[in-house]
Amino acid sequence: MLTTFSGHGNKVNGAEISPDGGRIVIASDDKTAQVLDVATGETLTTFSGHWDKVNGAHFSSDGGRIVTASDDKTAQVWDAASVKDLVKLAGHEGGVLSATFSHDDARIVTTSADKTSRVWDATTGESLTTLAGDDGVFISDFSADGKRIVTTSWDSAVVRVRDAGTGKSLVVLSGHELGGTGAQFGPDGTRVVTWSTKDKTARVWDIRASLNPATPLLGNR
Repeated sequence: MLTTFSGHGNKVNGAEISPDGGRIVIASDDKTAQVLDVATGETLTTFSGHWDKVNGAHFSSDGGRIVTASDDKTAQVWDAASVKDLVKLAGHEGGVLSATFSHDDARIVTTSADKTSRVWDATTGESLTTLAGDDGVFISDFSADGKRIVTTSWDSAVVRVRDAGTGKSLVVLSGHELGGTGAQFGPDGTRVVTWSTKDKTARVWDIRASLNPATPLLGNR
């Protein structure tokens, strides 16, 4: 172990290292997110604009911005250095569980307890697309080219690959026995890794050959 980071007054919900490796952002139930120096553990900045717990925090690919997701039904985009609140993403009817930049930093995808994901303009805060149809959205992730989004559900074992522009479901990945599933695209967007906190498996899927159904390449081994 290299460093222990402490200082939040409540449960830590997520942490991410900055693209340059020098900072870490931590989200907490204490309604804040903090950026700390990886080498020293020193708290550099604290983001305290939410009025409910912060469920996640992520850097933009250039490290200049941070997006936070909160149970106050909003996500916030911040200047990572000055702590300035740049834009608020408001429109979900339930708590926002996650928020992630696209690889070009132009858009943000959020997931919510209202059973939808939304795609937003990261600069203006405009809601671009609503992705509905999941039982309860847990995680969303952009493909590297920004054309697709993968969404997962905690209420069922279904994972969906969607068109990022229209929200249309392109691929349904079903095979996990229970909900509580996460997912992430591989670097070239042709494979998806899924994992379940309940059935104790991880799977890799190839989505090139046939959009629906897709075939698991690697199951529980």
